[in-house]
Amino acid sequence: MHVEEIKKGIKDSWAVGIGLVPLGLAFGLLMVQTGFDWWWTPIFSIVVYAGSMEFLAIPMVLQGTSVAASVITGFMVNFRHLFYGLTFPRHRVHSAAGKMYSTYALTDESYAIVSSMPRDVQLSGPRIVAIQLLCQSSWVAGGVVGALAGQVIPPNVEGLEFALVALFVVLTMDSFKNNPDYSLPLTAVVFGIIAAIIFPNQILMVALTAYLAVLLLRFYSPRFDEKLEWRRGSKNA
Repeated sequence: MHVEEIKKGIKDSWAVGIGLVPLGLAFGLLMVQTGFDWWWTPIFSIVVYAGSMEFLAIPMVLQGTSVAASVITGFMVNFRHLFYGLTFPRHRVHSAAGKMYSTYALTDESYAIVSSMPRDVQLSGPRIVAIQLLCQSSWVAGGVVGALAGQVIPPNVEGLEFALVALFVVLTMDSFKNNPDYSLPLTAVVFGIIAAIIFPNQILMVALTAYLAVLLLRFYSPRFDEKLEWRRGSKNA
């Protein structure tokens, strides 16, 4: 039973895993080109494993940033994960070790994969952990390859970092396909624009907080949710 669920998890996440490889390559290249030995790449990717925070950690380590400043920066960059934890189905992972790993490995990619699943799919613990494990394995493997190839690939190669943007565009499209409510992305865009104008230094935190407030209001007030819902062919469209 567990083997079948693990296979489903691999099938769910293999495409995203491939998308993480070039981003890992870019991280590995950056590591060696800034003076780190190649073996520091998997250490960063296992100890930190926070995507954008790993890229930020490189100059912070090189510049000797204080522990307090590092903690505050890490909290601000990964603040969005607090919202992920509210809806991520970690309760379906029953083993203590599995819960610990699932909490540690909750990333943008794994959350996007799970949240884009059709509502009638009942995800099991082994399937969820398999999704997260494949995502991390792809990231670590890509980073190691990039670090080892760092002295061969020219340092002025550009465009690898865009893989993350392209990846999230595809995940967003898949998620919208399963829940085609136009009011959701429209709300996100509006809050993003407002936050960029009023709070340019805290765009992500402010926009996410406002968006979460609207989602909670829609959840606890079906009447309000019905008024905001905007689907093609519906009475509100």
